[in-house]
Amino acid sequence: MSVSETDLQHLRRCVDLAREALDDGDEPFGSVLVSGTGEVLYADRNRVKDGDQTRHPEFDIARWAGENVPAADRAACTVYTSGEHCAMCSAAHAWVGLGRIVYAVSTEQLVGWLTAWGVAPGPVRPLAVNDVAPGVPVDGPAPELEAEVRALHARLHGVAP
Repeated sequence: MSVSETDLQHLRRCVDLAREALDDGDEPFGSVLVSGTGEVLYADRNRVKDGDQTRHPEFDIARWAGENVPAADRAACTVYTSGEHCAMCSAAHAWVGLGRIVYAVSTEQLVGWLTAWGVAPGPVRPLAVNDVAPGVPVDGPAPELEAEVRALHARLHGVAP
């Protein structure tokens, strides 16, 4: 499946959330959980600036869905995100039984930018969603949003996009 116009609308909201996170001094990531009927169930942004590196929006979505979405309905949900899930978030997504993931930029893209900018790698190996959770349907990236997301990450690291 490819990224549809509806997907792009949700991804644009994720990018807005990522910008909100960055404006608040956090890392620029945002995510939205959409039900199988198209209802936005949950939306959040990164909240790691205070030291809890597990406060990724994708992880919070998985936790929230596990508590609030019936298990039988989770596989029909879609998680939209400004950046492909990290290994922690991919695992949480799979364990909770959520469905499709759609991302604006891939882990490979982000790692390429960070490497080019001389940013030291993080403590967790950057893996694609399906390297961690092979059964999860994944779509992305969305080329329409790449420059905007890249600019947010460049701003975070104080470099020119």
